[in-house]
Amino acid sequence: MTIGDLVRSRPIPVLYGLMFISLIALMPLPPLLQNQDYHQFADQRELFGIPNFWNVVSNLPFIAIGAAGLLRFHHNAITLVLFTGIFLTGFGSSYYHLNPNDSTLFWDRLPMTLCFAAILSAVVEERVDARAGAMLLRPLLAIGIFSLLLWRWTDDLRLYAWAQFFPFVVLVLILQFFPPKFTGTSYWVAAATLYALAKLLEYYDHEVYSFGGILSGHTLKHLAAAAACFAILKLFQVRRPLEGAASS
Repeated sequence: MTIGDLVRSRPIPVLYGLMFISLIALMPLPPLLQNQDYHQFADQRELFGIPNFWNVVSNLPFIAIGAAGLLRFHHNAITLVLFTGIFLTGFGSSYYHLNPNDSTLFWDRLPMTLCFAAILSAVVEERVDARAGAMLLRPLLAIGIFSLLLWRWTDDLRLYAWAQFFPFVVLVLILQFFPPKFTGTSYWVAAATLYALAKLLEYYDHEVYSFGGILSGHTLKHLAAAAACFAILKLFQVRRPLEGAASS
């Protein structure tokens, strides 16, 4: 039996096994501390009395996308959490960029943990098993929220890094190993690609800003991440069950 066969035949045990093993693997790693240079963004221009103007206002798309999603998809627990997280990310990130420091960064990251948990649950619900996806939401939310509290208590970001990147890795694996039961796979691919682009722009914040001093990498990171959220919104708006696909 190949790894692919094992994943497809026993997806839920494999998923929980990956969660357990990857969490245990964090323990021997050294603590991951917040680099204080992270708060020194390239673009610190003040406009209209708003400090770090472009890093603040570039969060407005999150609010609009989250509100649009909540208006239409608030009856399902996973989409309720997802679009609530996107909506609150707009406010949390804006609050952080008004005065970047560890305390305000907590409120930037908190709603994002809702998004990470809900996205993985949605992919499992859509591609693997609807009941399993719904059940997965609670432990993922608990781990995500606890990871930030642990950071506040111990200055250790290892668990938060897991809460951010584990859903992304598993999403890619699920798209690889499980055939679609709904239309709209291209939107998941677009969302994953845009999120990867957002992380790249975040890393090269200063280098991007040095190109003419128009917009920084971090500002463009917000816009790329918002575009990823918009792709997910479009997915839920247009997806339909595929003819002949087994769906729960």
